[in-house]
Amino acid sequence: MNDQLHVTRWQRFKEDIYCVFDRDPAARNVFEIVTTYPGVHALTLHRFSHWLWKKGWMWLARFMSTIGRWLTGIEIHPGAKIGRRFFIDHGMGVVIGETAEIGDDCTLYHGVTLGGTSWKGGKRHPTLTNNVVVGAGAKVLGPITVHEGARIGSNAVVVKDVAANETVVGIPGRVVRSQKNPDKKAQEKLAQSVGFDAYGTSTQTPDPVASAIHGLIEHIHLMEKRMDAMCQTIHRLGGEIPDVSMPELEGCELDKDNDSAKVD
Repeated sequence: MNDQLHVTRWQRFKEDIYCVFDRDPAARNVFEIVTTYPGVHALTLHRFSHWLWKKGWMWLARFMSTIGRWLTGIEIHPGAKIGRRFFIDHGMGVVIGETAEIGDDCTLYHGVTLGGTSWKGGKRHPTLTNNVVVGAGAKVLGPITVHEGARIGSNAVVVKDVAANETVVGIPGRVVRSQKNPDKKAQEKLAQSVGFDAYGTSTQTPDPVASAIHGLIEHIHLMEKRMDAMCQTIHRLGGEIPDVSMPELEGCELDKDNDSAKVD
């Protein structure tokens, strides 16, 4: 998951700083990042407390992580394993558990929890592989794996594995699936080459529940057309079909353009 080449602490520190320029357009210079970015402060303290943890100085490691939480509002257990070029944007309220593992080039926003669902020992926190983005307020829970390039939308609650390059939204987390033609895929590939979706979502991300409802409506519409054709054929053959009026559907509107459901 992480690069196997030996990297000095100084090189890792520089990577943690310069990766901010790629993911935060508000960053203006190195001095500003070093002095005002709590995500960088929390990560620097974590790298030291994790070193202490591996050396067996566990109380001191926990004390250092507590200092980091007081200073930044970000709580990272010293046992958590974090890869290279990790960025926490804003950061307030982020919690990363003891057995969590985070790969290279991952991004977390404020309010994210990488938490456990069991009081038993062993692996109980999630694993994020490389290039994962977790949006603000999202909760990724349990010993699951979020595979490379996945996106977790803001405020989603994820309790199952996420496949590579999938986008998950909602409570509980649902994978957004959409039919894309080659032109659309080429456009998305080009967009990914120049940046990424902040907060793990974009204005084009569909609501999977509304998409499912729209699919059912389209299916019903086709079934009605087929039934009308069958009724006309029966009439031509001399058969009789009782004329029963269908009840009107009122008080429910689906905004297909915005992929959202509205109830009056």
